[in-house]
Amino acid sequence: MRRILLLSAALMLSMAAAQRPAPVPPVTPPGQVQPLAPGTRAAPTLPTLTLTPAIPGVRKVEVLSNGFIEVAHALVLIPAGEVSPQRTLALAVQSVQGAYRADPQLAEVDVSVYRAETYRGFGGPLPVLTLSVPRARLRTFQSELTADTYDRLWTPENMELPEPPGTPAHEPERLPVFVGTPAELQKQRLEQSLAQARGGVRGDLLFKGNPTRRQVALTFDDVPHPLYFPLVLDLLRREHARATFFIIGRNAEAYPYFIRDLVRAGHELGNHTYHHVRLPHLTDAQIRAELQSTNELLTRLTGQPVRFLRPPGGEYSQRVLNVARSLGLTTVFWTDDPGDFQNPGVETVEARFARHLRPGGIILLHDNAPDGLAALPDLLKAAREKGYRAVPAGAFVR
Repeated sequence: MRRILLLSAALMLSMAAAQRPAPVPPVTPPGQVQPLAPGTRAAPTLPTLTLTPAIPGVRKVEVLSNGFIEVAHALVLIPAGEVSPQRTLALAVQSVQGAYRADPQLAEVDVSVYRAETYRGFGGPLPVLTLSVPRARLRTFQSELTADTYDRLWTPENMELPEPPGTPAHEPERLPVFVGTPAELQKQRLEQSLAQARGGVRGDLLFKGNPTRRQVALTFDDVPHPLYFPLVLDLLRREHARATFFIIGRNAEAYPYFIRDLVRAGHELGNHTYHHVRLPHLTDAQIRAELQSTNELLTRLTGQPVRFLRPPGGEYSQRVLNVARSLGLTTVFWTDDPGDFQNPGVETVEARFARHLRPGGIILLHDNAPDGLAALPDLLKAAREKGYRAVPAGAFVR
């Protein structure tokens, strides 16, 4: 049977649905999972540090600021034959020390060590070691590493981790897309119409908050990135704002300390699948594995249950909803996508945000988008000036 794709939220009210078979994604090795969406401009080149003396294997040390603090991320690639606990840790420690020497004003240095032969960018095979050293821990982290008490170091328990079931999503979220039969589509149209009019959760889906309250939910997808995430978290702390972070399980696996930072800061956890794959194209068992493994990982790291799901690419189906419901998840979409991942320019992100600001709005941002990071303080300021309070998505379901 031919399938129907529904562009929901903004396009739903027109009842205009594109009718074509559901696309079958090509099966390719996992690599850089978020290249380009239509209209995307090249991301700006980030400044880098030069380490003196040079450290073998350090490919680059990128630096980024949120206007208040600077953070560095060192990418280290070493031949598989040289991968050992002692070697990888030594290179990571040297990278931290070298970055702080090169820029004494840094607030944090994060390091990711990969096998050189299998490195395919952030989103490909996992690192073999990650390390995070905030300035406050700089004097003590080496002694804590020696005592095996340092809590911002990660190495995988199993170095041969499974490949994703299919191809990771190749575009960031744009508009929610429902994949299903005509009868399922009709049901979704009704649910979305009511959601737009009334707000709140309907059928375990959240498209919009209460339209009578001047609140907007901040949501960030594809979390955490080792360079951007600390800067986003710092900005939200300074603005006294809380948000919902939709977390890719494989990212949380490699950077567990960021997930703990998130919860300690009072933010909300969300599930964005383990491998960032398009769920409607998987079997029920694969969908369940993607969601359940991420739930279990996040709960193990934080002690908190996971309540929300955002499907990668905004693609979902009745099967996806059924599995999510069985795991106690509410599926969350959005009303406003400023397009920060397209790198349209900071002013464009801000203008789109202001134009679509409305009571009960759900804002889609990414923690690894330079324009979104730069625009975030002004987005929050614009919301405050118009009398809106920024809240996590959970505030819309209470």
